[in-house]
Amino acid sequence: MRKSLDDVGWFFVCYDQLNHNIFPWSNGNRAENGLIFIESKAKGDSLNYHQQKLALLLSNMRHFAKESEDLGHPVKYYYTDGNYCDLLTEIICDLGPINLVEPAERSMRIELKSLIDEKKLLIHQHDGWLTKREWFSETVGIEPPFRMDRFYKRVRKETGVLMQDGKPMGDKFSFDAENRLPWKGDPETQSDIIFEVDQIDMEVMELVRSKFADHPGDCDLSKVPTTLQQNHQLLRWAMKNMQYFGPYEDAMSSKSRYLFHSKLAISTNLSRLSAKEVVDSALMTEAPLNCLEGFYRQLIWREYVKHVHDVTDGFRSLGVYDIQSNQPNFLQQNNPLPDAYWGKKSGFNCLDTVVESVMDDGWTHHIPRLMVLSNFASLLDINPRKLTTWFHEAFIDAYDWVVEPNVLGMGTYSLGSAMMTKPYVSGTPYINKMSDYCKSCKFNPKKDCKVSNLYWAFLERHKDSFEGNIRMAMPLRSLAKRSADKKNADIEAYKDIVRALSNGQEYVANCEIKSLV
Repeated sequence: MRKSLDDVGWFFVCYDQLNHNIFPWSNGNRAENGLIFIESKAKGDSLNYHQQKLALLLSNMRHFAKESEDLGHPVKYYYTDGNYCDLLTEIICDLGPINLVEPAERSMRIELKSLIDEKKLLIHQHDGWLTKREWFSETVGIEPPFRMDRFYKRVRKETGVLMQDGKPMGDKFSFDAENRLPWKGDPETQSDIIFEVDQIDMEVMELVRSKFADHPGDCDLSKVPTTLQQNHQLLRWAMKNMQYFGPYEDAMSSKSRYLFHSKLAISTNLSRLSAKEVVDSALMTEAPLNCLEGFYRQLIWREYVKHVHDVTDGFRSLGVYDIQSNQPNFLQQNNPLPDAYWGKKSGFNCLDTVVESVMDDGWTHHIPRLMVLSNFASLLDINPRKLTTWFHEAFIDAYDWVVEPNVLGMGTYSLGSAMMTKPYVSGTPYINKMSDYCKSCKFNPKKDCKVSNLYWAFLERHKDSFEGNIRMAMPLRSLAKRSADKKNADIEAYKDIVRALSNGQEYVANCEIKSLV
Protein backbone atom coordinates (compact mmCIF):
# COMPACT_ATOMS: atom_id res chain seq x y z
CA MET A 1 0.00 0.00 0.00
CA ARG A 2 1.29 3.43 -0.97
CA LYS A 3 2.16 5.71 1.94
CA SER A 4 0.12 8.82 2.58
CA LEU A 5 1.94 11.94 1.38
CA ASP A 6 1.84 13.11 5.00
CA ASP A 7 4.25 10.27 5.84
CA VAL A 8 6.68 11.07 3.06
CA GLY A 9 10.11 12.63 3.61
CA TRP A 10 10.85 15.02 0.76
CA PHE A 11 14.15 15.61 -1.05
CA PHE A 12 14.86 18.49 -3.38
CA VAL A 13 16.80 16.96 -6.29
CA CYS A 14 19.27 19.37 -7.92
CA TYR A 15 19.60 19.31 -11.70
CA ASP A 16 22.99 17.57 -11.46
CA GLN A 17 22.01 14.88 -8.93
CA LEU A 18 20.17 12.52 -11.25
CA ASN A 19 21.27 9.24 -9.70
CA HIS A 20 19.53 7.34 -6.91
CA ASN A 21 22.76 5.98 -5.45
CA ILE A 22 24.01 9.35 -4.21
CA PHE A 23 21.05 9.73 -1.82
CA PRO A 24 20.82 8.35 1.73
CA TRP A 25 17.59 6.52 0.92
CA SER A 26 19.12 4.60 -2.00
CA ASN A 27 18.56 1.29 -0.21
CA GLY A 28 15.41 2.30 1.62
CA ASN A 29 11.68 2.34 0.96
CA ARG A 30 11.12 4.45 -2.11
CA ALA A 31 7.49 5.16 -1.25
CA GLU A 32 8.66 6.96 1.90
CA ASN A 33 11.00 9.26 0.01
CA GLY A 34 9.43 11.87 -2.22
CA LEU A 35 11.39 13.80 -4.81
CA ILE A 36 10.99 17.46 -5.69
CA PHE A 37 12.19 18.78 -9.06
CA ILE A 38 12.26 22.39 -10.18
CA GLU A 39 12.73 23.87 -13.62
CA SER A 40 13.82 27.47 -13.22
CA LYS A 41 13.75 29.80 -16.22
CA ALA A 42 15.76 32.30 -14.18
CA LYS A 43 18.54 29.71 -13.98
CA GLY A 44 18.38 29.13 -17.73
CA ASP A 45 18.61 32.87 -18.33
CA SER A 46 21.35 33.49 -15.76
CA LEU A 47 23.98 32.90 -18.44
CA ASN A 48 23.87 32.70 -22.24
CA TYR A 49 23.77 28.90 -22.16
CA HIS A 50 24.03 26.88 -25.36
CA GLN A 51 20.61 25.50 -26.28
CA GLN A 52 22.02 21.99 -26.34
CA LYS A 53 23.13 22.33 -22.73
CA LEU A 54 19.70 23.49 -21.58
CA ALA A 55 17.97 20.70 -23.50
CA LEU A 56 20.36 18.03 -22.19
CA LEU A 57 19.82 19.08 -18.59
CA LEU A 58 16.04 19.48 -18.79
CA SER A 59 15.40 16.25 -20.65
CA ASN A 60 17.60 14.22 -18.31
CA MET A 61 15.83 15.73 -15.30
CA ARG A 62 12.37 15.00 -16.74
CA HIS A 63 13.36 11.46 -17.61
CA PHE A 64 14.87 10.91 -14.15
CA ALA A 65 11.66 12.16 -12.52
CA LYS A 66 9.62 9.70 -14.61
CA GLU A 67 12.06 6.86 -13.88
CA SER A 68 11.83 7.66 -10.16
CA GLU A 69 8.03 7.68 -10.23
CA ASP A 70 8.05 4.32 -12.02
CA LEU A 71 10.22 2.96 -9.19
CA GLY A 72 7.66 4.04 -6.58
CA HIS A 73 8.87 7.49 -5.47
CA PRO A 74 6.23 10.19 -4.92
CA VAL A 75 7.24 13.04 -7.25
CA LYS A 76 6.43 16.76 -7.26
CA TYR A 77 7.57 18.59 -10.39
CA TYR A 78 7.51 22.41 -10.47
CA TYR A 79 8.06 25.10 -13.08
CA THR A 80 8.95 28.68 -12.23
CA ASP A 81 10.09 31.83 -13.98
CA GLY A 82 11.89 32.75 -10.77
CA ASN A 83 14.73 31.18 -8.81
CA TYR A 84 15.03 28.02 -6.75
CA CYS A 85 15.19 29.69 -3.34
CA ASP A 86 11.91 31.60 -3.64
CA LEU A 87 9.94 28.60 -4.84
CA LEU A 88 11.50 26.27 -2.26
CA THR A 89 10.53 28.74 0.46
CA GLU A 90 6.90 28.38 -0.64
CA ILE A 91 7.14 24.61 -0.84
CA ILE A 92 8.68 24.40 2.64
CA CYS A 93 5.80 26.44 4.03
CA ASP A 94 3.51 23.68 2.77
CA LEU A 95 5.58 20.56 3.43
CA GLY A 96 7.90 21.55 6.26
CA PRO A 97 11.69 21.12 6.16
CA ILE A 98 13.02 19.42 3.03
CA ASN A 99 16.12 17.26 2.62
CA LEU A 100 18.96 18.25 0.32
CA VAL A 101 22.06 16.38 -0.77
CA GLU A 102 24.89 18.92 -0.82
CA PRO A 103 24.93 20.62 -4.24
CA ALA A 104 28.09 20.23 -6.30
CA GLU A 105 27.87 23.76 -7.70
CA ARG A 106 28.97 26.62 -5.48
CA SER A 107 26.35 28.87 -7.10
CA MET A 108 23.54 26.60 -5.91
CA ARG A 109 24.99 26.36 -2.39
CA ILE A 110 25.16 30.16 -2.21
CA GLU A 111 21.59 30.59 -3.47
CA LEU A 112 20.22 28.14 -0.90
CA LYS A 113 22.45 29.21 2.00
CA SER A 114 19.74 31.09 3.92
CA LEU A 115 17.40 28.08 3.84
CA ILE A 116 20.26 25.79 4.88
CA ASP A 117 21.30 28.07 7.74
CA GLU A 118 17.69 28.22 8.96
CA LYS A 119 17.47 24.38 8.88
CA LYS A 120 14.65 24.57 6.39
CA LEU A 121 16.83 22.56 4.03
CA LEU A 122 18.47 19.61 5.80
CA ILE A 123 21.87 18.84 4.30
CA HIS A 124 23.06 15.31 3.54
CA GLN A 125 26.42 14.12 2.25
CA HIS A 126 26.82 13.64 -1.50
CA ASP A 127 27.85 9.99 -1.98
CA GLY A 128 28.71 10.24 -5.66
CA TRP A 129 32.42 11.07 -5.44
CA LEU A 130 35.36 8.69 -5.70
CA THR A 131 37.63 10.45 -3.23
CA LYS A 132 37.54 11.89 0.28
CA ARG A 133 38.31 15.47 1.25
CA GLU A 134 40.85 14.31 3.86
CA TRP A 135 42.86 12.52 1.16
CA PHE A 136 43.15 15.88 -0.55
CA SER A 137 43.85 18.00 2.54
CA GLU A 138 46.42 15.53 3.92
CA THR A 139 48.40 15.28 0.68
CA VAL A 140 47.83 18.56 -1.13
CA GLY A 141 46.81 20.87 1.72
CA ILE A 142 44.23 23.63 1.72
CA GLU A 143 46.58 26.44 0.65
CA PRO A 144 48.41 26.88 -2.66
CA PRO A 145 50.38 25.67 -4.43
CA PHE A 146 47.99 22.86 -5.35
CA ARG A 147 49.59 19.93 -7.21
CA MET A 148 47.89 16.82 -8.50
CA ASP A 149 50.64 14.18 -8.29
CA ARG A 150 50.64 13.53 -4.53
CA PHE A 151 46.87 13.40 -4.42
CA TYR A 152 46.76 11.00 -7.36
CA LYS A 153 49.24 8.64 -5.73
CA ARG A 154 47.24 8.74 -2.50
CA VAL A 155 44.04 7.87 -4.36
CA ARG A 156 45.72 4.98 -6.14
CA LYS A 157 46.98 3.57 -2.84
CA GLU A 158 43.67 4.10 -1.01
CA THR A 159 41.52 2.54 -3.73
CA GLY A 160 43.93 -0.12 -5.01
CA VAL A 161 43.03 0.80 -8.58
CA LEU A 162 45.80 -0.28 -10.98
CA MET A 163 47.90 -1.35 -7.99
CA GLN A 164 49.51 -4.71 -7.29
CA ASP A 165 51.24 -5.69 -4.04
CA GLY A 166 51.20 -2.06 -2.94
CA LYS A 167 52.96 -0.85 -6.09
CA PRO A 168 51.60 0.72 -9.26
CA MET A 169 51.09 -1.69 -12.13
CA GLY A 170 53.82 -1.21 -14.70
CA ASP A 171 56.07 0.20 -11.92
CA LYS A 172 55.01 3.81 -12.41
CA PHE A 173 51.98 5.88 -11.54
CA SER A 174 51.72 7.81 -14.81
CA PHE A 175 52.09 6.79 -18.45
CA ASP A 176 51.42 10.30 -19.71
CA ALA A 177 54.70 10.41 -21.66
CA GLU A 178 53.47 7.48 -23.78
CA ASN A 179 50.13 9.11 -24.58
CA ARG A 180 51.09 11.91 -26.96
CA LEU A 181 50.76 10.54 -30.48
CA PRO A 182 49.14 12.50 -33.31
CA TRP A 183 46.38 10.67 -35.15
CA LYS A 184 46.81 10.08 -38.89
CA GLY A 185 43.54 8.25 -39.55
CA ASP A 186 44.64 4.84 -38.30
CA PRO A 187 43.27 3.12 -36.22
CA GLU A 188 39.77 4.02 -37.36
CA THR A 189 37.35 5.61 -34.92
CA GLN A 190 33.95 4.06 -34.40
CA SER A 191 30.88 5.83 -35.74
CA ASP A 192 29.43 8.50 -33.51
CA ILE A 193 26.53 7.35 -31.39
CA ILE A 194 22.96 8.42 -32.27
CA PHE A 195 20.17 8.23 -29.70
CA GLU A 196 16.46 7.68 -30.20
CA VAL A 197 14.41 10.80 -29.52
CA ASP A 198 11.18 10.27 -27.54
CA GLN A 199 8.19 12.47 -26.70
CA ILE A 200 9.87 14.04 -23.66
CA ASP A 201 12.91 14.93 -25.79
CA MET A 202 10.74 16.54 -28.46
CA GLU A 203 8.81 18.57 -25.87
CA VAL A 204 12.06 19.78 -24.32
CA MET A 205 13.57 20.77 -27.68
CA GLU A 206 10.43 22.71 -28.55
CA LEU A 207 10.51 24.45 -25.15
CA VAL A 208 14.18 25.41 -25.42
CA ARG A 209 13.86 26.68 -28.99
CA SER A 210 10.90 28.86 -28.00
CA LYS A 211 11.76 30.11 -24.48
CA PHE A 212 15.51 30.40 -25.07
CA ALA A 213 15.43 31.35 -28.73
CA ASP A 214 18.06 34.06 -28.27
CA HIS A 215 20.56 31.60 -26.80
CA PRO A 216 23.38 30.30 -29.04
CA GLY A 217 23.40 27.08 -30.98
CA ASP A 218 20.56 24.63 -31.48
CA CYS A 219 19.45 21.56 -29.58
CA ASP A 220 19.45 18.08 -31.08
CA LEU A 221 18.85 15.44 -28.44
CA SER A 222 19.70 12.63 -30.83
CA LYS A 223 23.34 13.56 -30.15
CA VAL A 224 23.23 13.11 -26.36
CA PRO A 225 21.79 10.59 -23.87
CA THR A 226 18.67 11.59 -21.94
CA THR A 227 17.28 8.36 -20.46
CA LEU A 228 19.11 6.10 -18.01
CA GLN A 229 19.20 3.41 -20.70
CA GLN A 230 20.80 5.82 -23.15
CA ASN A 231 23.42 6.91 -20.63
CA HIS A 232 24.38 3.25 -20.25
CA GLN A 233 24.39 2.97 -24.03
CA LEU A 234 26.93 5.80 -24.12
CA LEU A 235 29.00 3.99 -21.49
CA ARG A 236 29.15 0.84 -23.61
CA TRP A 237 30.10 2.90 -26.69
CA ALA A 238 32.82 4.69 -24.73
CA MET A 239 34.37 1.45 -23.51
CA LYS A 240 34.93 0.38 -27.13
CA ASN A 241 37.18 3.44 -27.49
CA MET A 242 39.25 2.53 -24.48
CA GLN A 243 41.83 0.39 -26.29
CA TYR A 244 43.13 3.40 -28.23
CA PHE A 245 42.37 6.19 -25.79
CA GLY A 246 45.82 6.46 -24.24
CA PRO A 247 48.19 6.98 -27.19
CA TYR A 248 45.85 9.41 -28.95
CA GLU A 249 44.31 11.30 -26.02
CA ASP A 250 46.25 14.48 -26.95
CA ALA A 251 45.54 14.25 -30.69
CA MET A 252 43.20 16.63 -32.54
CA SER A 253 41.56 16.09 -35.90
CA SER A 254 39.06 17.78 -38.19
CA LYS A 255 38.02 14.29 -39.33
CA SER A 256 36.81 13.20 -35.88
CA ARG A 257 35.74 15.51 -33.08
CA TYR A 258 35.89 12.84 -30.41
CA LEU A 259 38.59 10.45 -31.69
CA PHE A 260 38.81 7.92 -28.84
CA HIS A 261 37.46 10.10 -26.05
CA SER A 262 34.51 8.82 -24.05
CA LYS A 263 32.34 11.98 -23.77
CA LEU A 264 31.25 10.53 -20.42
CA ALA A 265 31.62 13.84 -18.56
CA ILE A 266 28.23 14.61 -20.10
CA SER A 267 26.76 11.85 -17.95
CA THR A 268 28.97 11.91 -14.86
CA ASN A 269 28.60 15.66 -14.27
CA LEU A 270 24.82 15.18 -14.19
CA SER A 271 25.37 12.09 -11.98
CA ARG A 272 23.45 9.99 -14.52
CA LEU A 273 26.42 7.66 -14.39
CA SER A 274 28.48 7.47 -11.24
CA ALA A 275 32.23 7.89 -11.51
CA LYS A 276 32.62 4.51 -9.79
CA GLU A 277 30.46 2.84 -12.42
CA VAL A 278 32.61 4.36 -15.14
CA VAL A 279 35.86 3.25 -13.47
CA ASP A 280 34.57 -0.29 -12.94
CA SER A 281 33.51 -0.52 -16.58
CA ALA A 282 36.90 0.68 -17.80
CA LEU A 283 38.76 -1.82 -15.63
CA MET A 284 36.68 -4.64 -17.11
CA THR A 285 37.95 -3.88 -20.62
CA GLU A 286 41.08 -5.40 -22.12
CA ALA A 287 42.58 -1.98 -22.86
CA PRO A 288 46.36 -1.60 -22.40
CA LEU A 289 47.64 -0.27 -19.09
CA ASN A 290 48.61 3.14 -20.49
CA CYS A 291 45.02 3.62 -21.69
CA LEU A 292 43.47 2.59 -18.40
CA GLU A 293 45.86 4.71 -16.37
CA GLY A 294 45.35 7.80 -18.54
CA PHE A 295 41.58 7.41 -18.36
CA TYR A 296 41.57 6.90 -14.59
CA ARG A 297 43.87 9.89 -14.06
CA GLN A 298 41.39 12.09 -15.92
CA LEU A 299 38.60 10.94 -13.61
CA ILE A 300 40.75 11.69 -10.56
CA TRP A 301 41.65 15.10 -12.01
CA ARG A 302 37.89 15.77 -12.07
CA GLU A 303 37.74 15.06 -8.33
CA TYR A 304 40.94 16.98 -7.67
CA VAL A 305 39.63 20.22 -9.20
CA LYS A 306 36.40 19.83 -7.21
CA HIS A 307 38.44 19.73 -4.00
CA VAL A 308 40.54 22.72 -5.06
CA HIS A 309 37.42 24.72 -5.92
CA ASP A 310 35.73 23.86 -2.64
CA VAL A 311 38.63 24.55 -0.25
CA THR A 312 39.30 27.95 -1.87
CA ASP A 313 35.62 28.95 -2.11
CA GLY A 314 35.94 29.21 -5.86
CA PHE A 315 39.43 30.78 -5.46
CA ARG A 316 38.02 33.67 -3.45
CA SER A 317 40.33 32.86 -0.54
CA LEU A 318 43.43 33.30 -2.70
CA GLY A 319 45.37 36.54 -2.64
CA VAL A 320 45.32 36.70 -6.44
CA TYR A 321 41.49 36.95 -6.45
CA ASP A 322 40.03 40.42 -7.06
CA ILE A 323 36.65 40.54 -5.33
CA GLN A 324 35.60 43.75 -7.13
CA SER A 325 36.10 42.27 -10.59
CA ASN A 326 34.99 38.80 -9.39
CA GLN A 327 38.04 37.12 -10.86
CA PRO A 328 41.65 36.15 -10.40
CA ASN A 329 43.81 37.75 -13.08
CA PHE A 330 47.48 37.20 -12.34
CA LEU A 331 48.67 38.49 -15.74
CA GLN A 332 46.17 41.38 -15.84
CA GLN A 333 44.69 40.27 -19.17
CA ASN A 334 41.67 42.39 -20.06
CA ASN A 335 40.92 42.15 -23.78
CA PRO A 336 37.30 41.27 -24.66
CA LEU A 337 36.28 37.83 -25.85
CA PRO A 338 36.01 38.12 -29.65
CA ASP A 339 32.99 36.99 -31.66
CA ALA A 340 35.22 34.29 -33.14
CA TYR A 341 34.38 32.25 -30.04
CA TRP A 342 30.70 32.41 -31.03
CA GLY A 343 31.26 31.26 -34.59
CA LYS A 344 32.56 34.26 -36.57
CA LYS A 345 35.55 33.30 -38.70
CA SER A 346 38.89 34.26 -37.19
CA GLY A 347 41.03 33.29 -40.18
CA PHE A 348 42.85 30.61 -38.16
CA ASN A 349 41.55 27.19 -39.17
CA CYS A 350 42.49 25.56 -35.85
CA LEU A 351 40.40 28.01 -33.85
CA ASP A 352 37.53 28.09 -36.34
CA THR A 353 37.32 24.28 -36.58
CA VAL A 354 37.19 23.85 -32.82
CA VAL A 355 34.65 26.63 -32.34
CA GLU A 356 32.46 25.07 -35.03
CA SER A 357 32.45 21.85 -33.01
CA VAL A 358 31.43 23.75 -29.87
CA MET A 359 28.66 25.65 -31.67
CA ASP A 360 27.34 22.43 -33.23
CA ASP A 361 27.59 20.09 -30.27
CA GLY A 362 28.46 22.11 -27.17
CA TRP A 363 31.48 19.85 -26.82
CA THR A 364 35.03 19.11 -27.84
CA HIS A 365 37.60 17.05 -25.98
CA HIS A 366 40.12 18.41 -23.47
CA ILE A 367 43.08 19.14 -25.76
CA PRO A 368 41.24 21.50 -28.15
CA ARG A 369 39.83 23.16 -25.01
CA LEU A 370 43.31 23.60 -23.56
CA MET A 371 45.66 24.00 -26.53
CA VAL A 372 43.43 25.85 -28.98
CA LEU A 373 40.59 27.67 -27.20
CA SER A 374 42.43 28.55 -23.99
CA ASN A 375 45.77 28.95 -25.76
CA PHE A 376 44.41 31.57 -28.17
CA ALA A 377 42.70 33.37 -25.30
CA SER A 378 45.96 33.51 -23.34
CA LEU A 379 48.00 34.64 -26.35
CA LEU A 380 45.46 37.38 -27.10
CA ASP A 381 45.28 38.56 -23.46
CA ILE A 382 41.55 37.84 -23.30
CA ASN A 383 40.08 38.45 -19.87
CA PRO A 384 40.10 35.05 -18.07
CA ARG A 385 36.68 35.55 -16.47
CA LYS A 386 35.15 36.30 -19.88
CA LEU A 387 36.71 33.12 -21.22
CA THR A 388 35.54 31.08 -18.22
CA THR A 389 31.99 32.35 -18.58
CA TRP A 390 32.06 31.41 -22.26
CA PHE A 391 33.18 27.86 -21.42
CA HIS A 392 30.43 27.67 -18.79
CA GLU A 393 27.83 28.78 -21.33
CA ALA A 394 29.01 26.88 -24.38
CA PHE A 395 29.93 23.42 -23.03
CA ILE A 396 27.29 20.88 -22.12
CA ASP A 397 29.46 19.29 -19.43
CA ALA A 398 30.52 22.57 -17.74
CA TYR A 399 29.56 23.43 -14.15
CA ASP A 400 31.26 25.99 -11.91
CA TRP A 401 33.27 23.47 -9.85
CA VAL A 402 34.86 21.93 -12.94
CA VAL A 403 35.01 24.80 -15.45
CA GLU A 404 36.55 27.42 -13.13
CA PRO A 405 39.60 25.37 -12.05
CA ASN A 406 40.15 24.08 -15.57
CA VAL A 407 39.97 27.51 -17.22
CA LEU A 408 41.17 29.91 -14.53
CA GLY A 409 43.74 27.55 -13.06
CA MET A 410 44.94 25.49 -16.03
CA GLY A 411 43.69 26.88 -19.34
CA THR A 412 44.87 30.36 -18.38
CA TYR A 413 47.45 31.46 -15.87
CA SER A 414 45.05 33.69 -13.98
CA LEU A 415 45.84 31.96 -10.65
CA GLY A 416 49.57 32.32 -11.17
CA SER A 417 51.36 29.28 -9.77
CA ALA A 418 48.50 28.28 -7.46
CA MET A 419 47.57 25.31 -9.70
CA MET A 420 50.11 25.23 -12.54
CA THR A 421 53.89 25.66 -12.56
CA LYS A 422 53.73 27.43 -15.93
CA PRO A 423 51.16 28.71 -18.43
CA TYR A 424 49.84 26.25 -21.01
CA VAL A 425 50.69 28.22 -24.15
CA SER A 426 52.15 27.15 -27.47
CA GLY A 427 52.99 28.41 -30.92
CA THR A 428 52.32 26.92 -34.34
CA PRO A 429 54.58 23.82 -34.07
CA TYR A 430 52.51 22.13 -31.36
CA ILE A 431 49.21 22.62 -33.19
CA ASN A 432 50.79 21.45 -36.46
CA LYS A 433 52.25 18.35 -34.80
CA MET A 434 49.16 17.25 -32.87
CA SER A 435 46.42 18.06 -35.41
CA ASP A 436 45.57 18.24 -39.09
CA TYR A 437 44.14 21.75 -38.75
CA CYS A 438 47.11 23.44 -40.42
CA LYS A 439 46.66 21.44 -43.65
CA SER A 440 43.40 23.23 -44.42
CA CYS A 441 44.46 26.68 -43.23
CA LYS A 442 45.20 29.64 -45.47
CA PHE A 443 48.36 30.19 -43.42
CA ASN A 444 51.40 27.96 -43.89
CA PRO A 445 52.58 26.62 -40.52
CA LYS A 446 56.27 26.94 -41.55
CA LYS A 447 56.05 30.31 -43.29
CA ASP A 448 53.33 32.77 -42.41
CA CYS A 449 51.18 31.42 -39.54
CA LYS A 450 51.07 34.07 -36.83
CA VAL A 451 50.33 31.80 -33.86
CA SER A 452 54.05 31.59 -33.09
CA ASN A 453 54.29 35.38 -33.31
CA LEU A 454 51.47 35.54 -30.76
CA TYR A 455 53.40 33.12 -28.54
CA TRP A 456 56.57 35.22 -28.55
CA ALA A 457 54.60 38.43 -28.08
CA PHE A 458 52.87 36.87 -25.07
CA LEU A 459 56.21 35.99 -23.49
CA GLU A 460 57.56 39.49 -24.18
CA ARG A 461 54.52 41.20 -22.58
CA HIS A 462 54.56 39.02 -19.48
CA LYS A 463 58.24 38.11 -19.05
CA ASP A 464 58.49 40.00 -15.76
CA SER A 465 55.71 37.82 -14.31
CA PHE A 466 57.70 34.68 -15.15
CA GLU A 467 61.01 35.86 -13.75
CA GLY A 468 62.43 33.20 -11.43
CA ASN A 469 60.06 30.49 -12.72
CA ILE A 470 62.30 27.49 -13.45
CA ARG A 471 59.78 25.99 -15.90
CA MET A 472 59.90 29.20 -17.96
CA ALA A 473 63.69 29.60 -17.95
CA MET A 474 64.25 28.00 -21.36
CA PRO A 475 61.56 29.90 -23.32
CA LEU A 476 62.69 33.16 -21.67
CA ARG A 477 66.29 32.46 -22.75
CA SER A 478 65.04 31.89 -26.30
CA LEU A 479 63.04 35.10 -26.09
CA ALA A 480 66.15 37.03 -25.03
CA LYS A 481 67.98 35.79 -28.15
CA ARG A 482 65.15 36.82 -30.47
CA SER A 483 66.10 39.77 -32.67
CA ALA A 484 64.55 43.21 -32.33
CA ASP A 485 63.06 42.89 -35.83
CA LYS A 486 61.35 39.64 -34.94
CA LYS A 487 60.06 41.05 -31.66
CA ASN A 488 58.61 44.02 -33.52
CA ALA A 489 56.96 41.64 -35.99
CA ASP A 490 55.51 39.69 -33.04
CA ILE A 491 54.07 42.86 -31.49
CA GLU A 492 52.56 44.02 -34.78
CA ALA A 493 51.01 40.61 -35.43
CA TYR A 494 49.47 40.64 -31.95
CA LYS A 495 48.06 44.15 -32.42
CA ASP A 496 46.68 43.38 -35.89
CA ILE A 497 45.02 40.14 -34.78
CA VAL A 498 43.50 41.69 -31.65
CA ARG A 499 42.22 44.62 -33.72
CA ALA A 500 40.64 42.39 -36.37
CA LEU A 501 39.01 39.91 -34.00
CA SER A 502 37.81 42.64 -31.63
CA ASN A 503 35.99 44.20 -34.60
CA GLY A 504 34.41 40.87 -35.53
CA GLN A 505 36.60 40.61 -38.62
CA GLU A 506 38.57 37.73 -40.04
CA TYR A 507 42.30 38.26 -39.70
CA VAL A 508 44.15 38.66 -43.00
CA ALA A 509 47.92 38.90 -42.83
CA ASN A 510 49.96 41.37 -44.85
CA CYS A 511 51.68 40.17 -47.96
CA GLU A 512 55.13 40.03 -46.40
CA ILE A 513 56.04 36.52 -45.28
CA LYS A 514 58.19 36.41 -42.19
CA SER A 515 59.99 33.44 -40.75
CA LEU A 516 58.73 32.06 -37.46
CA VAL A 517 62.15 30.83 -36.44
